[in-house]
Amino acid sequence: MACFLVPMVLAIITSIIQKTAQSFAEKLKLWILNTLLWGGVILLAIEHVWHGEIVPWPPFLTAMANPVNIPILIYEMITVGSIISITILITWGTILAISYYMPRMVILKVVEQVKKP
Repeated sequence: MACFLVPMVLAIITSIIQKTAQSFAEKLKLWILNTLLWGGVILLAIEHVWHGEIVPWPPFLTAMANPVNIPILIYEMITVGSIISITILITWGTILAISYYMPRMVILKVVEQVKKP
């Protein structure tokens, strides 16, 4: 229903950080995180539109049309939206770790080959 809103808020925050603190953002490679977040948000929004959960008229989310469904909507945002955001953050961390350690591993292999007689 609205699980894409949590990563969207995170994407907005990281986009603002990327625009304001550019040297910090370059060091952490926030462009990768923003790409992952915005890509996920767009794909989830398209999927929700496809299934009729998002409509072009207010209240935009069909679950909000009935006040009884609002707690279900919030619960989904907290559970599913958080899981999506955490998964994206773990993926970003993995990409950062690989980009940090792979060159060092290659250098170690080259040095070991040079040391062998």
